[in-house]
Amino acid sequence: MATRVMATRVMATMLSRGGWAMGTGMGIGLIPIAPATWASLAAVLLYGFSSLSEDSVGFFLLCILGFLAGIWACQTLITESDDDPKRAVWDEFAGMWITCLFLPKTLPWLAAAFVVFRVLDILKPWPIRRFESLPGGLGIMADDLAAGVVGAVALNVVYRVFF
Repeated sequence: MATRVMATRVMATMLSRGGWAMGTGMGIGLIPIAPATWASLAAVLLYGFSSLSEDSVGFFLLCILGFLAGIWACQTLITESDDDPKRAVWDEFAGMWITCLFLPKTLPWLAAAFVVFRVLDILKPWPIRRFESLPGGLGIMADDLAAGVVGAVALNVVYRVFF
């Protein structure tokens, strides 16, 4: 019985540390100035240098699984006194990747995606801000999902109409 209790504690500790690592973007969320902007930059660079293409199944899976796992990871960072901790930046990773969907994987388009996503995430125009009111990790992730979708739609319209 003692072995089972010990194994449960070890597993809980590992999950907690994994949630912290993912939720903080491997510590990027601890940067004292503009952690969300740094996380967005890290996300666009990770994608930009990856072998994933803008319309690949792998990239879709990254966006979907990144969002779903992010709900859990950001939830692990919530405390009684802080329901949306600044150190929780995994939402920026997921939102940034969603913004890049279907756009050419070139420096100008990745830079445009970065700027558009950050503006939408900071200003949170209607209806994006409404998603923050969802509970827990879902609320942390959902507004960035919405910002990513709005950004992806806007940039893809510009790309398809003008380029």
